[in-house]
Amino acid sequence: QVQLVESGGGSVQAGGSLRLSCAVSGYSFSSNCMAWFRQASGKEREAVAAIWPGSTYYSDSVKGRFAISQDNAKNTMSLQMNSLKPEDTDMYYCAASYRTFCPYGLRTGTFNYWGQGTQVTVSS
Repeated sequence: QVQLVESGGGSVQAGGSLRLSCAVSGYSFSSNCMAWFRQASGKEREAVAAIWPGSTYYSDSVKGRFAISQDNAKNTMSLQMNSLKPEDTDMYYCAASYRTFCPYGLRTGTFNYWGQGTQVTVSS
């Protein structure tokens, strides 16, 4: 079966960096829409970055600081997070869709599979 497993979360001071990884097993989503979402307790899950063949997307809040990438040989997706801010503190989830592009709006319903999440905490 398809599984997504995140790793790389942790605690860091403001201005620091973290790299999240999402290991995929059971299917190759190299030709499909994948994304990173984040969610704070009591809030809706929001997309911060997405990748699909030939394109990427970043939310305004992370544009210029985060970079999404895929390693098709290793069947992984990564999120390099630089210049972290306290407001980046959240649980981060990777998600995968059978769609071959990421539709405008990036709603959670677009995605077929989710990881269990990894916590990112940024202190001031």
